[in-house]
Amino acid sequence: MPEISRFYGIIITMYLPDHYPPHFHVRYNEYRATIDILTGNITGQMPRRSTKMN
Repeated sequence: MPEISRFYGIIITMYLPDHYPPHFHVRYNEYRATIDILTGNITGQMPRRSTKMN
């Protein structure tokens, strides 16, 4: 999958011809999740600290 960004050990990837709804994939150590671009809903598991970064 093409890597879009990498910061603090968090890797963001996206594959364009992927399934609906539009989303991106997030990896952090042993954690994996997908984040819906339209709603921001997280499917999978990520540490709370990594999801609250701003």
